[in-house]
Amino acid sequence: MRATSWLLLLYSLPTRQKTERVAVWRRFKKIGAIQIKTSTYLLPDNPAQYEHFQWLAQRIRDFGGDATLVRVREIEGMPNEKLIALFNRTRDEEYGAIKTALHGFLARDRKTESETKAAELQRLTRQFRQIRDIDFFQSPRGQDVQMLLRRAEGVPKKTLPRLEAKNYRGKTWLTRPHPEIDRVGSGWLIRRFIDRRAKFVFAATVPSNREIIPFDMVDVEFSHHGECCTFETLIRRFAIEDKAVRKIAEMIHDADLEDAKFQRSECIGIDRVLKGWVKNGMSDDQILVRGFECFDGLYSFLQRL
Repeated sequence: MRATSWLLLLYSLPTRQKTERVAVWRRFKKIGAIQIKTSTYLLPDNPAQYEHFQWLAQRIRDFGGDATLVRVREIEGMPNEKLIALFNRTRDEEYGAIKTALHGFLARDRKTESETKAAELQRLTRQFRQIRDIDFFQSPRGQDVQMLLRRAEGVPKKTLPRLEAKNYRGKTWLTRPHPEIDRVGSGWLIRRFIDRRAKFVFAATVPSNREIIPFDMVDVEFSHHGECCTFETLIRRFAIEDKAVRKIAEMIHDADLEDAKFQRSECIGIDRVLKGWVKNGMSDDQILVRGFECFDGLYSFLQRL
């Protein structure tokens, strides 16, 4: 979704109406609106969100307050990219709470009663869908959580066939924007061991073009499978036996899945650097270039051990 215009709801309520204020705040939160100034909330301009704001404006008036609904093309001092980042940052925080809960769910003793685990997973799935419904700009964190949910659901493992790298040369590979440790590491692996002429593009959803190969996205061939991150999946599918690469796989697994399976913390620092580059507004292409340099250095170091 790309916002070409925005909806602003400006309102006021008498200070004594604390209950009504809380009710209004909860409604803003439920519909995914972002507060940009005191008593000013923002939504992307589309019919469903317009209807939400219309209803809420009337509700505020019923409470004895004032409400004004405005449609604008731009907000001075706040370019569209900044506004979209505000929405994504809020959704990231909400997804983060579910991600933490899912890590706890996956780490819990397997002897926990199946009915209890099923109820908890159902609750987390419901919370995820509620956030997804207001994730207007498809925050990359959403797919991270969705892949964790797939893992928690315990989808039966499939025996995936080995592939020949020679059949995947000179291709265009696609992954989600704002690449972090698994996506950057997987891109490095593809360029170094599978497809030296690989081109990389970014999109939030998988395109219909079958010539483009998606990776580290929900429900695609080269992604998380079972307890494997995407980097590990690629190693298995293309039978990469390099010992240094195997060590990097363990590091990326622990940094990405946060389950301490291999007790390897080396890539956590790289992951934080990648996240920092995203926050600084570095382009996806530049993050890949610099990230590949990090992995080149790590690989050279590990080869000498």
